[in-house]
Amino acid sequence: MVWDAWGSPSGHKPLPDKIRGLLAQVFGVSGEPVTRRDEGDVPLRDSALTPDQHAGLDAVVGAEHVSIGHRDRLLRAGGKSTPDLLRRRADGTQDAPDAVVFPADHAEVLALLEYCSANRIAVVPFGGGTSVVGGLDPVRGAFDAVIAIDLGRLNDLTEMDPISGTATLGAGLSGPQAEELLGKQGFSLGHFPQSFEFATIGGFAATRSSGQASAGYGRFDDMIERLRIATPTGTLDLGRAPASAAGPDLRELFSGSEGTLGIITEVTLRVHPVPETTAYQAWSFPDFTTGANALRTVIQTGAAPTVMRLSDEAETGLNLARAGDVGGAAVGGCLAVTTFEGTAAHVAARSAEAHALLLAAGGTALGEQPAAEWEHGRFSAPYLRDALLDVGILCETLETATSWSNLADLKAKVTAALVDSLTEGGAPALVMCHISHTYPTGASLYFTIVAKQGADPIAQWARAKRAAGDAIVAASGTITHHHAIGADHRPWMTDEIGDLGVQVLRAVKNAVDPAGILNPGKLIP
Repeated sequence: MVWDAWGSPSGHKPLPDKIRGLLAQVFGVSGEPVTRRDEGDVPLRDSALTPDQHAGLDAVVGAEHVSIGHRDRLLRAGGKSTPDLLRRRADGTQDAPDAVVFPADHAEVLALLEYCSANRIAVVPFGGGTSVVGGLDPVRGAFDAVIAIDLGRLNDLTEMDPISGTATLGAGLSGPQAEELLGKQGFSLGHFPQSFEFATIGGFAATRSSGQASAGYGRFDDMIERLRIATPTGTLDLGRAPASAAGPDLRELFSGSEGTLGIITEVTLRVHPVPETTAYQAWSFPDFTTGANALRTVIQTGAAPTVMRLSDEAETGLNLARAGDVGGAAVGGCLAVTTFEGTAAHVAARSAEAHALLLAAGGTALGEQPAAEWEHGRFSAPYLRDALLDVGILCETLETATSWSNLADLKAKVTAALVDSLTEGGAPALVMCHISHTYPTGASLYFTIVAKQGADPIAQWARAKRAAGDAIVAASGTITHHHAIGADHRPWMTDEIGDLGVQVLRAVKNAVDPAGILNPGKLIP
Protein backbone atom coordinates (compact mmCIF):
# COMPACT_ATOMS: atom_id res chain seq x y z
CA MET A 1 0.00 0.00 0.00
CA VAL A 2 1.02 3.64 -0.37
CA TRP A 3 2.86 5.09 2.60
CA ASP A 4 0.44 7.84 3.67
CA ALA A 5 -2.99 6.48 2.69
CA TRP A 6 -4.99 3.31 2.17
CA GLY A 7 -4.48 0.90 -0.68
CA SER A 8 -2.82 1.15 -4.06
CA PRO A 9 -2.25 4.38 -6.03
CA SER A 10 -4.76 3.33 -8.67
CA GLY A 11 -7.58 3.37 -6.14
CA HIS A 12 -7.20 7.04 -5.26
CA LYS A 13 -9.40 9.41 -7.22
CA PRO A 14 -10.44 13.05 -6.73
CA LEU A 15 -13.75 13.78 -5.08
CA PRO A 16 -16.68 14.23 -7.49
CA ASP A 17 -17.95 17.79 -7.87
CA LYS A 18 -21.25 16.81 -6.22
CA ILE A 19 -19.49 15.70 -3.04
CA ARG A 20 -17.23 18.76 -3.03
CA GLY A 21 -20.30 20.97 -3.26
CA LEU A 22 -21.93 19.13 -0.37
CA LEU A 23 -18.80 19.52 1.75
CA ALA A 24 -18.74 23.25 1.07
CA GLN A 25 -22.40 23.56 2.03
CA VAL A 26 -22.31 21.48 5.22
CA PHE A 27 -18.77 21.95 6.52
CA GLY A 28 -17.59 25.12 4.82
CA VAL A 29 -14.53 23.60 3.17
CA SER A 30 -13.43 24.31 -0.38
CA GLY A 31 -12.89 20.72 -1.40
CA GLU A 32 -9.45 21.54 -2.76
CA PRO A 33 -6.96 18.81 -1.76
CA VAL A 34 -3.76 19.58 0.09
CA THR A 35 -0.40 18.79 -1.50
CA ARG A 36 1.09 15.63 -0.05
CA ARG A 37 4.80 14.91 0.27
CA ASP A 38 6.73 12.44 -1.81
CA GLU A 39 7.83 9.49 0.28
CA GLY A 40 11.46 10.24 -0.47
CA ASP A 41 11.14 13.61 1.27
CA VAL A 42 9.95 12.14 4.59
CA PRO A 43 12.68 12.13 7.27
CA LEU A 44 12.82 8.99 9.41
CA ARG A 45 14.28 8.46 12.83
CA ASP A 46 17.80 7.03 12.43
CA SER A 47 18.00 3.28 12.79
CA ALA A 48 19.09 2.31 16.30
CA LEU A 49 20.28 -1.12 15.19
CA THR A 50 23.95 -1.66 16.02
CA PRO A 51 26.33 -3.24 13.47
CA ASP A 52 26.52 -6.35 15.64
CA GLN A 53 22.72 -6.62 15.83
CA HIS A 54 22.44 -6.13 12.08
CA ALA A 55 25.00 -8.87 11.53
CA GLY A 56 23.11 -11.15 13.91
CA LEU A 57 19.89 -10.72 11.92
CA ASP A 58 21.79 -11.28 8.68
CA ALA A 59 23.06 -14.57 10.06
CA VAL A 60 19.50 -15.81 10.61
CA VAL A 61 17.80 -14.92 7.31
CA GLY A 62 20.61 -13.80 4.98
CA ALA A 63 21.80 -10.24 4.43
CA GLU A 64 19.56 -9.78 1.39
CA HIS A 65 16.51 -10.28 3.64
CA VAL A 66 17.36 -7.58 6.19
CA SER A 67 16.66 -4.00 5.17
CA ILE A 68 17.30 -0.63 6.75
CA GLY A 69 16.29 1.10 3.52
CA HIS A 70 14.17 4.22 3.77
CA ARG A 71 11.21 2.89 1.76
CA ASP A 72 11.05 -0.49 3.49
CA ARG A 73 11.04 1.18 6.91
CA LEU A 74 8.55 3.91 5.94
CA LEU A 75 6.03 1.43 4.51
CA ARG A 76 6.03 -0.46 7.82
CA ALA A 77 5.86 2.58 10.10
CA GLY A 78 2.35 1.76 11.32
CA GLY A 79 -1.19 1.01 10.28
CA LYS A 80 -3.93 2.83 8.39
CA SER A 81 -6.22 4.47 10.94
CA THR A 82 -7.05 8.14 10.49
CA PRO A 83 -4.64 9.14 13.34
CA ASP A 84 -1.95 6.97 11.70
CA LEU A 85 -2.36 8.84 8.41
CA LEU A 86 -2.59 12.26 10.05
CA ARG A 87 0.67 11.59 11.91
CA ARG A 88 2.31 10.34 8.75
CA ARG A 89 1.33 13.47 6.83
CA ALA A 90 2.54 15.81 9.59
CA ASP A 91 5.84 17.65 9.30
CA GLY A 92 8.85 16.44 11.20
CA THR A 93 10.69 13.18 11.63
CA GLN A 94 8.63 10.00 11.39
CA ASP A 95 9.12 7.00 13.64
CA ALA A 96 9.73 3.68 11.91
CA PRO A 97 11.14 0.24 12.70
CA ASP A 98 14.93 0.18 12.82
CA ALA A 99 14.99 -2.63 10.24
CA VAL A 100 12.62 -4.83 8.30
CA VAL A 101 13.36 -8.55 8.23
CA PHE A 102 11.87 -11.03 5.74
CA PRO A 103 12.03 -14.63 7.06
CA ALA A 104 11.38 -17.51 4.66
CA ASP A 105 9.67 -20.00 6.97
CA HIS A 106 8.67 -20.95 10.50
CA ALA A 107 12.20 -22.00 11.46
CA GLU A 108 13.59 -18.57 10.54
CA VAL A 109 10.83 -16.78 12.45
CA LEU A 110 11.61 -18.93 15.50
CA ALA A 111 15.33 -18.21 15.22
CA LEU A 112 14.67 -14.47 14.85
CA LEU A 113 12.60 -14.42 18.02
CA GLU A 114 15.26 -16.31 19.93
CA TYR A 115 17.92 -13.88 18.71
CA CYS A 116 15.87 -10.75 19.43
CA SER A 117 14.93 -11.99 22.90
CA ALA A 118 18.59 -12.49 23.75
CA ASN A 119 19.67 -9.15 22.24
CA ARG A 120 17.09 -6.63 23.50
CA ILE A 121 15.31 -6.09 20.18
CA ALA A 122 11.55 -5.58 20.15
CA VAL A 123 9.56 -7.22 17.35
CA VAL A 124 6.43 -6.09 15.50
CA PRO A 125 4.91 -8.81 13.25
CA PHE A 126 3.84 -7.27 9.92
CA GLY A 127 1.36 -8.73 7.44
CA GLY A 128 -0.69 -6.44 5.22
CA GLY A 129 -0.30 -3.27 7.26
CA THR A 130 -4.07 -2.73 7.58
CA SER A 131 -4.41 -2.25 11.36
CA VAL A 132 -6.66 0.66 12.32
CA VAL A 133 -6.08 0.46 16.09
CA GLY A 134 -2.36 1.17 16.43
CA GLY A 135 -1.48 -2.51 16.27
CA LEU A 136 1.67 -1.93 14.19
CA ASP A 137 3.22 1.02 16.00
CA PRO A 138 7.00 0.40 16.22
CA VAL A 139 7.22 0.72 19.99
CA ARG A 140 10.73 0.30 21.40
CA GLY A 141 9.83 0.68 25.06
CA ALA A 142 12.82 -0.30 27.15
CA PHE A 143 14.52 -2.13 24.27
CA ASP A 144 17.58 -1.07 22.30
CA ALA A 145 15.81 -1.32 18.93
CA VAL A 146 12.62 -2.50 17.24
CA ILE A 147 12.27 -4.45 13.99
CA ALA A 148 9.34 -5.35 11.78
CA ILE A 149 9.18 -9.02 10.83
CA ASP A 150 7.45 -9.05 7.46
CA LEU A 151 5.79 -12.42 6.81
CA GLY A 152 5.26 -11.92 3.08
CA ARG A 153 7.55 -14.82 2.11
CA LEU A 154 5.38 -17.30 4.07
CA ASN A 155 2.95 -17.44 1.18
CA ASP A 156 2.25 -21.07 0.29
CA LEU A 157 -0.76 -23.34 0.28
CA THR A 158 1.08 -26.16 2.02
CA GLU A 159 -1.72 -28.72 2.34
CA MET A 160 -5.18 -29.21 0.86
CA ASP A 161 -7.58 -31.81 2.26
CA PRO A 162 -10.65 -31.77 -0.02
CA ILE A 163 -12.25 -34.67 1.85
CA SER A 164 -12.19 -32.87 5.20
CA GLY A 165 -12.62 -29.44 3.63
CA THR A 166 -9.49 -27.90 5.15
CA ALA A 167 -6.49 -26.01 3.79
CA THR A 168 -3.20 -25.05 5.41
CA LEU A 169 -2.00 -21.58 4.43
CA GLY A 170 1.09 -19.52 5.11
CA ALA A 171 0.50 -16.53 7.37
CA GLY A 172 1.86 -14.07 4.80
CA LEU A 173 -0.72 -14.80 2.11
CA SER A 174 -3.02 -11.88 1.35
CA GLY A 175 -6.76 -12.41 0.99
CA PRO A 176 -6.67 -12.37 -2.84
CA GLN A 177 -3.61 -14.65 -2.94
CA ALA A 178 -5.32 -17.17 -0.68
CA GLU A 179 -8.51 -17.11 -2.75
CA GLU A 180 -6.52 -17.61 -5.95
CA LEU A 181 -4.66 -20.64 -4.59
CA LEU A 182 -7.81 -22.16 -3.12
CA GLY A 183 -9.81 -21.38 -6.28
CA LYS A 184 -7.44 -23.50 -8.35
CA GLN A 185 -8.48 -26.41 -6.13
CA GLY A 186 -12.18 -25.54 -6.45
CA PHE A 187 -12.45 -24.07 -2.95
CA SER A 188 -12.90 -20.71 -1.24
CA LEU A 189 -12.37 -19.37 2.25
CA GLY A 190 -15.16 -16.81 1.86
CA HIS A 191 -13.56 -14.32 4.25
CA PHE A 192 -14.05 -10.81 2.85
CA PRO A 193 -13.47 -8.01 5.37
CA GLN A 194 -13.06 -4.49 4.00
CA SER A 195 -9.29 -5.02 4.34
CA PHE A 196 -9.48 -8.18 2.17
CA GLU A 197 -7.35 -6.87 -0.71
CA PHE A 198 -4.31 -6.28 1.52
CA ALA A 199 -4.69 -8.04 4.88
CA THR A 200 -3.12 -11.47 5.43
CA ILE A 201 -4.08 -14.89 6.74
CA GLY A 202 -1.86 -14.41 9.80
CA GLY A 203 -3.35 -10.98 10.43
CA PHE A 204 -6.89 -12.31 10.17
CA ALA A 205 -6.07 -14.92 12.82
CA ALA A 206 -4.11 -12.59 15.09
CA THR A 207 -6.98 -10.06 15.24
CA ARG A 208 -10.05 -12.33 15.24
CA SER A 209 -11.18 -10.79 11.98
CA SER A 210 -14.80 -10.88 10.85
CA GLY A 211 -15.59 -10.78 7.13
CA GLN A 212 -18.62 -9.32 5.40
CA ALA A 213 -19.92 -12.83 4.70
CA SER A 214 -19.81 -13.82 8.38
CA ALA A 215 -23.55 -14.53 8.47
CA GLY A 216 -22.92 -17.41 6.09
CA TYR A 217 -19.38 -18.58 6.85
CA GLY A 218 -18.68 -17.32 10.36
CA ARG A 219 -15.85 -15.22 11.72
CA PHE A 220 -12.25 -16.07 10.91
CA ASP A 221 -11.72 -17.60 14.35
CA ASP A 222 -14.67 -19.91 13.62
CA MET A 223 -12.78 -21.22 10.57
CA ILE A 224 -9.52 -22.03 12.35
CA GLU A 225 -8.70 -25.72 12.72
CA ARG A 226 -4.99 -25.54 13.55
CA LEU A 227 -2.39 -22.88 14.32
CA ARG A 228 1.39 -22.97 14.23
CA ILE A 229 3.01 -20.28 16.35
CA ALA A 230 6.63 -19.25 16.90
CA THR A 231 7.47 -17.79 20.31
CA PRO A 232 10.78 -16.77 21.90
CA THR A 233 10.59 -19.93 24.03
CA GLY A 234 9.60 -22.42 21.32
CA THR A 235 6.91 -23.61 18.91
CA LEU A 236 3.23 -24.23 19.57
CA ASP A 237 1.24 -26.53 17.26
CA LEU A 238 -2.39 -26.23 18.32
CA GLY A 239 -5.43 -28.16 17.10
CA ARG A 240 -5.67 -31.91 16.48
CA ALA A 241 -9.33 -32.48 15.65
CA PRO A 242 -12.52 -30.61 14.78
CA ALA A 243 -13.41 -30.67 18.49
CA SER A 244 -11.67 -31.82 21.65
CA ALA A 245 -12.18 -32.05 25.40
CA ALA A 246 -8.43 -31.98 26.09
CA GLY A 247 -8.59 -29.01 28.41
CA PRO A 248 -9.01 -25.33 27.44
CA ASP A 249 -8.68 -24.69 23.71
CA LEU A 250 -5.40 -22.80 23.37
CA ARG A 251 -6.25 -21.85 19.79
CA GLU A 252 -8.72 -19.41 21.34
CA LEU A 253 -5.90 -17.86 23.38
CA PHE A 254 -3.62 -17.20 20.42
CA SER A 255 -6.37 -16.22 17.97
CA GLY A 256 -6.66 -12.53 18.74
CA SER A 257 -3.30 -12.28 20.50
CA GLU A 258 -2.16 -9.56 18.05
CA GLY A 259 1.47 -10.68 17.94
CA THR A 260 1.98 -10.16 21.67
CA LEU A 261 2.22 -13.87 22.57
CA GLY A 262 3.84 -15.26 19.43
CA ILE A 263 3.92 -14.98 15.66
CA ILE A 264 1.40 -17.11 13.79
CA THR A 265 3.23 -18.66 10.82
CA GLU A 266 0.71 -21.20 9.50
CA VAL A 267 -3.07 -21.58 9.74
CA THR A 268 -5.24 -24.58 8.83
CA LEU A 269 -8.72 -23.38 7.97
CA ARG A 270 -12.14 -24.74 7.13
CA VAL A 271 -12.89 -24.03 3.46
CA HIS A 272 -15.87 -24.68 1.20
CA PRO A 273 -16.41 -25.36 -2.50
CA VAL A 274 -16.52 -22.28 -4.71
CA PRO A 275 -20.22 -21.28 -4.73
CA GLU A 276 -22.19 -22.50 -7.72
CA THR A 277 -24.37 -19.39 -7.75
CA THR A 278 -24.99 -16.11 -5.90
CA ALA A 279 -28.32 -14.36 -5.45
CA TYR A 280 -28.78 -10.73 -4.40
CA GLN A 281 -31.68 -8.94 -2.74
CA ALA A 282 -31.91 -5.45 -1.24
CA TRP A 283 -34.58 -4.26 1.18
CA SER A 284 -35.93 -1.02 2.55
CA PHE A 285 -37.22 -0.67 6.12
CA PRO A 286 -39.07 2.34 7.48
CA ASP A 287 -36.62 2.81 10.37
CA PHE A 288 -33.56 1.24 11.97
CA THR A 289 -35.48 -0.48 14.76
CA THR A 290 -37.77 -2.25 12.31
CA GLY A 291 -34.81 -3.30 10.18
CA ALA A 292 -32.83 -4.58 13.17
CA ASN A 293 -35.79 -6.62 14.37
CA ALA A 294 -36.12 -8.11 10.89
CA LEU A 295 -32.46 -9.15 10.82
CA ARG A 296 -32.84 -10.65 14.30
CA THR A 297 -35.80 -12.72 13.15
CA VAL A 298 -33.85 -14.09 10.19
CA ILE A 299 -30.73 -15.02 12.13
CA GLN A 300 -32.66 -16.55 15.05
CA THR A 301 -34.78 -18.61 12.64
CA GLY A 302 -31.64 -20.08 11.08
CA ALA A 303 -32.36 -18.66 7.62
CA ALA A 304 -29.35 -16.36 7.49
CA PRO A 305 -28.06 -15.23 4.10
CA THR A 306 -24.33 -15.29 3.37
CA VAL A 307 -24.24 -11.50 3.77
CA MET A 308 -26.79 -9.53 5.78
CA ARG A 309 -26.31 -5.89 6.72
CA LEU A 310 -28.47 -2.88 7.56
CA SER A 311 -27.64 0.84 7.29
CA ASP A 312 -29.33 3.43 9.47
CA GLU A 313 -31.20 6.41 8.08
CA ALA A 314 -28.13 8.68 7.90
CA GLU A 315 -25.93 6.12 6.16
CA THR A 316 -28.71 5.12 3.79
CA GLY A 317 -29.39 8.70 2.80
CA LEU A 318 -25.78 9.70 2.21
CA ASN A 319 -23.93 6.60 1.11
CA LEU A 320 -26.14 3.78 -0.07
CA ALA A 321 -29.44 4.99 -1.44
CA ARG A 322 -29.67 5.78 -5.15
CA ALA A 323 -31.55 8.70 -6.60
CA GLY A 324 -35.07 8.00 -7.85
CA ASP A 325 -36.60 4.56 -7.72
CA VAL A 326 -34.86 1.25 -7.27
CA GLY A 327 -36.73 -1.84 -8.32
CA GLY A 328 -39.96 0.11 -8.53
CA ALA A 329 -39.86 1.29 -4.90
CA ALA A 330 -38.52 4.59 -3.58
CA VAL A 331 -35.49 4.17 -1.37
CA GLY A 332 -36.00 5.73 2.03
CA GLY A 333 -35.66 4.81 5.67
CA CYS A 334 -32.99 2.16 6.02
CA LEU A 335 -31.39 0.02 3.33
CA ALA A 336 -30.57 -3.65 3.95
CA VAL A 337 -28.41 -5.83 1.72
CA THR A 338 -28.53 -9.62 1.50
CA THR A 339 -26.65 -12.12 -0.63
CA PHE A 340 -26.96 -15.91 -0.81
CA GLU A 341 -24.23 -18.29 -2.00
CA GLY A 342 -24.17 -22.03 -2.65
CA THR A 343 -25.79 -24.53 -4.95
CA ALA A 344 -28.76 -23.33 -6.98
CA ALA A 345 -31.18 -25.40 -4.90
CA HIS A 346 -29.70 -24.28 -1.59
CA VAL A 347 -29.72 -20.61 -2.61
CA ALA A 348 -33.32 -20.84 -3.83
CA ALA A 349 -34.54 -22.39 -0.58
CA ARG A 350 -32.66 -20.03 1.74
CA SER A 351 -33.50 -16.88 -0.18
CA ALA A 352 -37.19 -17.81 -0.32
CA GLU A 353 -37.32 -18.37 3.44
CA ALA A 354 -35.43 -15.16 4.23
CA HIS A 355 -37.58 -13.23 1.74
CA ALA A 356 -40.76 -14.30 3.49
CA LEU A 357 -39.37 -13.42 6.92
CA LEU A 358 -38.11 -9.98 5.88
CA LEU A 359 -41.34 -9.18 4.09
CA ALA A 360 -43.39 -10.17 7.14
CA ALA A 361 -41.13 -8.04 9.36
CA GLY A 362 -41.96 -4.85 7.46
CA GLY A 363 -39.41 -4.87 4.65
CA THR A 364 -39.95 -3.71 1.08
CA ALA A 365 -38.05 -5.71 -1.54
CA LEU A 366 -35.93 -3.52 -3.83
CA GLY A 367 -34.58 -6.15 -6.18
CA GLU A 368 -31.00 -7.26 -6.68
CA GLN A 369 -29.36 -4.14 -8.10
CA PRO A 370 -28.55 -2.24 -4.86
CA ALA A 371 -27.10 -5.39 -3.29
CA ALA A 372 -24.99 -6.19 -6.36
CA GLU A 373 -23.75 -2.58 -6.48
CA TRP A 374 -22.81 -2.74 -2.79
CA GLU A 375 -20.77 -5.88 -3.41
CA HIS A 376 -19.04 -4.28 -6.41
CA GLY A 377 -17.83 -1.34 -4.30
CA ARG A 378 -17.45 -2.96 -0.89
CA PHE A 379 -13.67 -2.52 -0.66
CA SER A 380 -13.55 1.11 -1.79
CA ALA A 381 -14.75 3.04 1.29
CA PRO A 382 -11.26 3.66 2.75
CA TYR A 383 -10.26 5.46 -0.46
CA LEU A 384 -13.10 7.94 0.10
CA ARG A 385 -11.93 8.41 3.69
CA ASP A 386 -8.49 9.42 2.43
CA ALA A 387 -9.91 11.80 -0.17
CA LEU A 388 -11.90 13.50 2.60
CA LEU A 389 -8.77 13.82 4.76
CA ASP A 390 -7.08 15.54 1.82
CA VAL A 391 -9.67 18.35 1.83
CA GLY A 392 -9.80 18.95 5.59
CA ILE A 393 -12.58 16.57 6.61
CA LEU A 394 -12.07 14.18 9.52
CA CYS A 395 -13.45 10.75 8.68
CA GLU A 396 -13.01 7.68 10.86
CA THR A 397 -14.78 4.52 11.97
CA LEU A 398 -15.24 2.49 15.14
CA GLU A 399 -17.22 -0.61 15.98
CA THR A 400 -18.70 -2.56 18.84
CA ALA A 401 -21.25 -5.32 19.50
CA THR A 402 -23.90 -6.16 22.04
CA SER A 403 -27.07 -8.19 22.61
CA TRP A 404 -30.20 -7.57 20.56
CA SER A 405 -32.03 -6.26 23.64
CA ASN A 406 -29.28 -3.68 24.25
CA LEU A 407 -28.64 -2.68 20.63
CA ALA A 408 -30.80 0.47 20.44
CA ASP A 409 -29.53 1.84 23.75
CA LEU A 410 -25.88 1.27 22.81
CA LYS A 411 -26.35 2.88 19.39
CA ALA A 412 -28.03 5.94 20.89
CA LYS A 413 -25.41 6.46 23.60
CA VAL A 414 -22.38 6.05 21.32
CA THR A 415 -23.92 8.34 18.72
CA ALA A 416 -24.62 11.00 21.35
CA ALA A 417 -21.10 10.74 22.77
CA LEU A 418 -19.55 11.20 19.33
CA VAL A 419 -21.81 14.10 18.34
CA ASP A 420 -21.32 15.90 21.65
CA SER A 421 -17.53 15.54 21.61
CA LEU A 422 -17.15 16.63 17.98
CA THR A 423 -19.54 19.60 18.09
CA GLU A 424 -18.04 21.27 21.15
CA GLY A 425 -16.56 23.97 18.91
CA GLY A 426 -19.80 24.50 17.03
CA ALA A 427 -18.79 22.54 13.93
CA PRO A 428 -21.35 19.99 12.69
CA ALA A 429 -20.66 16.28 12.90
CA LEU A 430 -22.35 13.44 11.07
CA VAL A 431 -22.49 9.98 12.68
CA MET A 432 -23.68 7.04 10.57
CA CYS A 433 -24.10 3.43 11.61
CA HIS A 434 -24.76 -0.01 10.19
CA ILE A 435 -25.15 -3.58 11.35
CA SER A 436 -22.66 -5.72 9.45
CA HIS A 437 -22.48 -8.90 11.54
CA THR A 438 -25.34 -10.75 13.17
CA TYR A 439 -25.61 -13.58 15.71
CA PRO A 440 -28.58 -15.33 17.32
CA THR A 441 -28.04 -13.32 20.50
CA GLY A 442 -26.83 -9.96 19.18
CA ALA A 443 -25.13 -7.91 16.49
CA SER A 444 -22.30 -5.52 15.72
CA LEU A 445 -22.63 -1.77 15.26
CA TYR A 446 -20.21 -0.06 12.87
CA PHE A 447 -20.04 3.73 13.11
CA THR A 448 -18.67 6.13 10.50
CA ILE A 449 -17.96 9.68 11.67
CA VAL A 450 -17.52 12.75 9.47
CA ALA A 451 -16.62 16.22 10.78
CA LYS A 452 -14.57 19.24 9.82
CA GLN A 453 -10.96 18.94 10.95
CA GLY A 454 -10.03 21.19 13.84
CA ALA A 455 -6.70 22.91 14.44
CA ASP A 456 -5.36 19.65 15.90
CA PRO A 457 -7.32 16.82 14.24
CA ILE A 458 -5.38 14.08 16.06
CA ALA A 459 -6.39 15.53 19.44
CA GLN A 460 -9.88 16.16 18.08
CA TRP A 461 -10.34 12.49 17.20
CA ALA A 462 -8.69 11.34 20.44
CA ARG A 463 -11.37 13.21 22.44
CA ALA A 464 -14.13 11.69 20.33
CA LYS A 465 -12.64 8.20 20.56
CA ARG A 466 -12.30 8.49 24.32
CA ALA A 467 -15.91 9.63 24.66
CA ALA A 468 -17.14 6.80 22.43
CA GLY A 469 -15.04 4.18 24.23
CA ASP A 470 -16.32 5.29 27.62
CA ALA A 471 -19.89 5.23 26.30
CA ILE A 472 -19.42 1.71 24.91
CA VAL A 473 -18.14 0.38 28.22
CA ALA A 474 -20.85 2.18 30.23
CA ALA A 475 -23.55 0.77 27.93
CA SER A 476 -22.24 -2.82 28.19
CA GLY A 477 -20.85 -3.13 24.66
CA THR A 478 -17.54 -4.72 23.72
CA ILE A 479 -14.76 -2.24 23.05
CA THR A 480 -14.11 -3.92 19.69
CA HIS A 481 -15.98 -6.46 17.58
CA HIS A 482 -13.38 -7.04 14.85
CA HIS A 483 -10.85 -4.19 14.69
CA ALA A 484 -8.90 -5.68 17.64
CA ILE A 485 -7.29 -3.94 20.62
CA GLY A 486 -3.86 -2.74 19.46
CA ALA A 487 -2.72 0.40 21.27
CA ASP A 488 -5.87 2.45 20.71
CA HIS A 489 -8.31 0.20 22.62
CA ARG A 490 -5.81 -0.85 25.30
CA PRO A 491 -7.09 1.76 27.84
CA TRP A 492 -10.42 -0.15 28.00
CA MET A 493 -8.98 -3.68 28.05
CA THR A 494 -9.21 -3.98 31.84
CA ASP A 495 -12.89 -2.98 31.66
CA GLU A 496 -13.36 -5.72 29.04
CA ILE A 497 -11.78 -8.66 30.89
CA GLY A 498 -11.28 -7.48 34.49
CA ASP A 499 -8.18 -7.27 36.66
CA LEU A 500 -7.90 -11.06 37.01
CA GLY A 501 -8.21 -11.49 33.25
CA VAL A 502 -5.32 -9.08 32.75
CA GLN A 503 -3.24 -11.12 35.22
CA VAL A 504 -3.99 -14.27 33.21
CA LEU A 505 -2.78 -12.62 29.98
CA ARG A 506 0.35 -11.32 31.69
CA ALA A 507 1.10 -14.80 33.05
CA VAL A 508 0.84 -16.32 29.57
CA LYS A 509 2.97 -13.50 28.18
CA ASN A 510 5.65 -14.23 30.77
CA ALA A 511 5.62 -17.94 29.86
CA VAL A 512 6.04 -17.52 26.09
CA ASP A 513 7.84 -14.16 25.95
CA PRO A 514 9.73 -13.63 29.22
CA ALA A 515 11.80 -10.76 27.80
CA GLY A 516 8.65 -8.99 26.56
CA ILE A 517 9.89 -8.34 23.02
CA LEU A 518 6.68 -9.23 21.18
CA ASN A 519 4.73 -6.16 20.00
CA PRO A 520 5.19 -3.97 23.08
CA GLY A 521 2.43 -1.55 24.00
CA LYS A 522 -0.38 -3.55 22.41
CA LEU A 523 -3.33 -5.54 23.79
CA ILE A 524 -2.11 -6.30 27.33
CA PRO A 525 -2.49 -3.45 29.88
